[in-house]
Amino acid sequence: MKSVLFIRHAKSSWDNASVSDFDRSLNERGKKDAPEMARHLISRKVPLDSFISSPANRARKTAEFFIKAYGLPESILVLKPELYLPSTDIFYEVIEGTANQFHHLAICSHNPAITNFVNLLTNEIKVDNIPTCGIFAIKANIKEWQDFRKAPKQFWFFDYPKNHA
Repeated sequence: MKSVLFIRHAKSSWDNASVSDFDRSLNERGKKDAPEMARHLISRKVPLDSFISSPANRARKTAEFFIKAYGLPESILVLKPELYLPSTDIFYEVIEGTANQFHHLAICSHNPAITNFVNLLTNEIKVDNIPTCGIFAIKANIKEWQDFRKAPKQFWFFDYPKNHA
């Protein structure tokens, strides 16, 4: 059994209109929400051993907050440019390309793509929107990541910052 956490980046700053979308940083709420959501995962004993993120500043910083909260080495973070404005196939390719030594993968990306993708994975639950720093988690009954696309998947949980406000 393998698990995937799909994490939408935390809330970004719109303070400086001259900053490109790719380079936008996290705002104060985002800097607060990301470590708090990571702590909620830790308190639920949700394991994490691999982290792949869009290299966009807000996604990368969100991933770094999770990695730090888990006490994992920074080297665990893999940045994949294709996770910035990805297609459905990109998510599958990233997952299927994960080394089989890892069992608990987190992917940090952007809306609307991440919401659209998770809604394809299971019929158990559909979400209208993954809010910033929201986490949609599934389990797949596989031994190798390359089997992810066709494998049965089970909804595990859906959580986001306002659940804890």
